[in-house]
Amino acid sequence: MRKSGPLRQFQRERHMGAWLALAMVLAASTQPAGGTETKRPTRLFSEDQPIRATIRGPISAVVSTPAPSRAARPATLELTLPAVEKHAIQLSPRGLTRRQRDRCTFPPLRVEFTAAPDKASLFERQKRLKLTTHCRNSAGHQQHVLLEYAAYRMLNIVSPASLRARLGSFDYADAGGRVIESRIGFFVEDPDDAASRNGLKEIRTNARVAVAQLDPAAAARAALFEYMIGNTDWSMRAGPQGEICCHNFRLFGAAANSQFALVPVPYDFDASGLVDAPYAVPSESLGMSSVRERRYRGYCAHNSHALAAAAEFRAKQSQIVGLLSTIPGLNERPRAGAAAYLGNFFRDISTDEMLNKRVLKTCIN
Repeated sequence: MRKSGPLRQFQRERHMGAWLALAMVLAASTQPAGGTETKRPTRLFSEDQPIRATIRGPISAVVSTPAPSRAARPATLELTLPAVEKHAIQLSPRGLTRRQRDRCTFPPLRVEFTAAPDKASLFERQKRLKLTTHCRNSAGHQQHVLLEYAAYRMLNIVSPASLRARLGSFDYADAGGRVIESRIGFFVEDPDDAASRNGLKEIRTNARVAVAQLDPAAAARAALFEYMIGNTDWSMRAGPQGEICCHNFRLFGAAANSQFALVPVPYDFDASGLVDAPYAVPSESLGMSSVRERRYRGYCAHNSHALAAAAEFRAKQSQIVGLLSTIPGLNERPRAGAAAYLGNFFRDISTDEMLNKRVLKTCIN
């Protein structure tokens, strides 16, 4: 099988010193600001050194599982970098849109550990993890994965109340050891762990949340971030029918039963204009022709907080845009395109007058 450029880069950088140097650059570029973490992250998300791993098992059966089934199958996760580990797991497909075969040929995955990893493991304290994968078997789709990973890292710059991500190179092998695909992907931090880092609890509710229940500063910041990356596929107040709140958001609060000052935390950015995945289309209800268009979907009640959030974004512009240059495997063309796309955002928020004229005019009452 012919390997993509990004994968070859990973394979060339096997030397531990190179990985550690890269980790130091990435860590320095994404230290959270504007907030304080109260607890250390889990080991998996405390560093940025890309990992290497093999997922071995009935890959073809998992990939071909018809939606909406999320049937799990036994498999193994074999880590080779930064250390050698082997874990029994249950592997299952996630999502709906990406499981339509005319859109993607490989689904996002969920990894559930059969037994709790020990304290020496990189996966200590992990139970279930989302693995963001490639959509199709091409180098171009690898670039979309890297851009979505970059979006998570940008949100970490904006606020510590965000989910972390750990990049890696993954071989997908059948039970006999034959490698079916080798691609870049990344694990996403569990919301409970992210909440714990910030001295908060994850709120799990099926009820629709009122605007007045949201922390206005956090809600305005999250909405402005979604505008920055050109994402409209979300709701911070309600989830899909029968699922917990919210759609591509999770809620954090001071206690598990908190009703007010709820902090909305976004995730899943593959439908954004920044990523510009081929399968991503805006909702027909928005009247947009492309995900590359931006539409602010924050709440008018939070506009004064959006002004304050825009000042925070402007202060971090160099960090946010500069992050793109630290993503291993991200090619020059998509990097430059993403930087230009972000540049348009920073022009939109360059002054309070521009913010009101270009962004807040579409706020939701």
